[in-house]
Amino acid sequence: MTIPDSGYMMENESIGLPCTPEEEKRIIEELTSEAEPNMKEGDLYYVLSNRWFTEWQKYVGQGVGAFQFDDISTESQLLVSSKTADRPGPIDNTSLVSTGSDCEGDDLQLLRTMEEGQDYVLVCQEVWKKLFEWYKGGPALPRKVIPVGVNKKLVVEVYPLCLELIDSRDKSQSVIRMSKKASLHGLYQRVCAVGGIDAEKARIWDYFNNTKQVVLVDSNKTLEESNLQMDQPILLEVQVDGFWPSGHGMDSTGNELALVPMEPVRSSVTIAGGPSLSNGHSTGYTLSLYQGSTLNSTMTDMEDGYDSLRSSTKGDRGGLAGLQNLGNTCFMNSAIQCLVHTPPLVEYFLQDYTDEINSHNPLGMHGELALAFGELLRKLWSSGRTAIAPRAFKGKLARFAPQFSGYNQHDSQELLAFLLDGLHEDLNRVKQKPYIETKDCDGRPDEEVADEYWMYHKARNDSVIVDVCQGQYKSTLVCPECNKISITFDPFMYLSLPLPSTVTRTMTVTVFYGDGTGLPMPYTVNVLKQGSTKDLSIALSTACCLRNDESLLLAEVCDHGIVRYLETPLEPLLKIRDNEHIVAYRLPKIQADSTRLEICHSVMPENLKGSEGKPFLTPLVTYIEDTQTGADIDLAVNRVLSPLKRKALLPLTKLNGHEENGSASDTTEESTSNCGSQPETGKQSMDYSDLEEMSGKDLSFRLCIADDRGLKFKPIARDTPVKQSSIVKVMLGWTDREQQLYDASYLKDLPEVHKMGPMVKKTRQDSITLFQCLDAFLKEEPLGPDDMWYCPRCKEHRQATKKLDLWRLPEVVVFHLKRFSYSRFLKNKLDTFVNFPISNIDLSKYVKSKDASAGSHIYELYAISNHYGGLGGGHYSAYAKLIDENKWYHFDDAHVSPVSEADIKTSAAYVLFYKRVKSESNGVIGESSQGHGSS
Repeated sequence: MTIPDSGYMMENESIGLPCTPEEEKRIIEELTSEAEPNMKEGDLYYVLSNRWFTEWQKYVGQGVGAFQFDDISTESQLLVSSKTADRPGPIDNTSLVSTGSDCEGDDLQLLRTMEEGQDYVLVCQEVWKKLFEWYKGGPALPRKVIPVGVNKKLVVEVYPLCLELIDSRDKSQSVIRMSKKASLHGLYQRVCAVGGIDAEKARIWDYFNNTKQVVLVDSNKTLEESNLQMDQPILLEVQVDGFWPSGHGMDSTGNELALVPMEPVRSSVTIAGGPSLSNGHSTGYTLSLYQGSTLNSTMTDMEDGYDSLRSSTKGDRGGLAGLQNLGNTCFMNSAIQCLVHTPPLVEYFLQDYTDEINSHNPLGMHGELALAFGELLRKLWSSGRTAIAPRAFKGKLARFAPQFSGYNQHDSQELLAFLLDGLHEDLNRVKQKPYIETKDCDGRPDEEVADEYWMYHKARNDSVIVDVCQGQYKSTLVCPECNKISITFDPFMYLSLPLPSTVTRTMTVTVFYGDGTGLPMPYTVNVLKQGSTKDLSIALSTACCLRNDESLLLAEVCDHGIVRYLETPLEPLLKIRDNEHIVAYRLPKIQADSTRLEICHSVMPENLKGSEGKPFLTPLVTYIEDTQTGADIDLAVNRVLSPLKRKALLPLTKLNGHEENGSASDTTEESTSNCGSQPETGKQSMDYSDLEEMSGKDLSFRLCIADDRGLKFKPIARDTPVKQSSIVKVMLGWTDREQQLYDASYLKDLPEVHKMGPMVKKTRQDSITLFQCLDAFLKEEPLGPDDMWYCPRCKEHRQATKKLDLWRLPEVVVFHLKRFSYSRFLKNKLDTFVNFPISNIDLSKYVKSKDASAGSHIYELYAISNHYGGLGGGHYSAYAKLIDENKWYHFDDAHVSPVSEADIKTSAAYVLFYKRVKSESNGVIGESSQGHGSS
């Protein structure tokens, strides 16, 4: 059927019923809602171009991104134009398919660099059928739903396993694509069908690295369990006249030897015995170690890339082996190299740690992760410089942490966090965790409470990871309403440090005098771009010479009204746009019973008494005490407007023996040029005795007071009672009389926060120090709206302020530099250079505990995980120091090379590993936070 350029498709052509955009949207949403909760293994989902799907969403009026996310914000819905978009053309998935792919359907090869939600979306089979019925096009890209991990989470396998089949008879090559959940039996059927041979005469080898690793036995074992990797070769051998081709794994009679794993040389050291084993392998995986577990000692559980019969000779240097990249696994290789070069962990895993395996911990991985990591560590420290292919470890990782499976790039720090936590649970010496109810601090000394929390933590968590990597920090929460203080002492495994911006921002704010002592004055100040309203207040206080008995009240003004008050000190300045108008009211520090008076303005024609008029000018704010009647408000309005009274009309009075100069602008100029010369309260632009006389007559202004909701105004008279409230809002009506008496120009045309000029250059992020990052991490800040704290006193969730302090430092301190930031519509990476000390970094300043037995607070760097490039890709590598040699090396996947200590400081540094300097180094002076130079 031809697709028209415009108009509606027919949902049912036979009866000619048109399908409107609204109907298309409804049908697709209903099909999606029905399919998602009923997803099961084997279901088909279709890969669909996100570019085409976005055009369809605009056409039907569905929020862009609504298909992928349930929690659609108003901002995302605004992305859809209110104007109806054109009907999209045929479905076009060609941009998703790798060039040269001449297969069809699930055999079509997709580009490997794509991301879900950015390049493609996944739709259920019924949705695809309906969209294809309406729009045609293609190609169709069906993918199956498979279970992953021990929890059998259902996911769509967008990238099936791609294997390179080599036929040993003629060395021909072909590509086999199958699900990683397919069985080896299925692989044999597929290969034999391609080659036209009987399964009984076929033998398939795992041919990783073009080396015969192990025969893949025809069984129900999955390809994933066999540790087969994306794009790796497999070798087909065909039996001829009852004989297999001669070569590896065959004796002279043709009997198979490769099916039986080689038994390593016995040693007095057991499973975690380390280098004393001739090949570094465990000999006891299938003995009585873990009854009922899936651990085994087959060749497929061993790492590749080393000679299994080769002993470590004396001349070999341990710790210099690289890790092969198994398809975007540089993130894993970087994290592993940092961990396997952590001295206490090396010492631990080269020893016998069998007794500490906790195979029954429900929070662990039955000891399998610890065993796989220990196995890999021993290979890396016993294989000389031969690179290891960590296939078995990657298989365990995919099983217990499917979020790291597949072949996309992941985050080395997120993997590191999982490994440390998983190793801890697998090695937890506590077999039965006791239930402990924590007590409130109740004013007890911090030292007592901290030790109690640590004792409780150790009673449930006791492992080598806790011994080496876990510290303790103090967390203080303060309720913004009742000032309830909650103090807890929590463990940490690593510290995620924000990178504070040194980029400044120019902001212009108009300051108004709330007590009528001066004219409004705009001030331009420089503040940190990522600063808070507190930083802006401090900068303005300095610029306008604020007195000690005064405070500033910031507010945003729009359409001649106050939109909001900026009263949260830690509110980010990023929320204030350059084109907004911000004002600051200079007010005396208020008393508890003071009322905030907000004065708005409107133009009021003479013949419309009582009318609210048209709003104009900038609102004014002042504080008044003991407000009872309209006369009190009238008096306050007169006082605030007094500096605006035109000079020719001001009564000249004698105050304190001096003539009133009547020029508010002169007074203001003095106050801005000399902070020591503040206008005195007695030197006003108007004699307040006149105001007192006015209070006994009619009101001097046409004033209307707002109702409780602030929406409607009603006129007030001198004796009108005023309801007691924390905020009173009035509307001041300006007639021709007021405009003759007062110069309203001072309240017009507020400057924008920042007016971008034609020659303004963007400021550049300068380098920062690790100590600045640590200061930013420990500073007080409000909790996010999604992380509210339940205040036990208010009995409600509050956006409390949180302050962290380091209390107890571990042997190894891991600093994670938060270079990546994610939001619904923005992903960003900071390439800021962080200047970090290499040796003798002194953290004493940050540790609040006074316990002298806590150990030294001097640390030295020994490993770095680096990330190069941008988001959604890039490359990871690691720098690590061999402590015995006192030399640094660069671990870039399989390639290992020496590197100068002077070259390890780069803007790619992502995770920093420091170890404690032993107490015998007491004579060494550490680099403190006061000295940020390089070591």
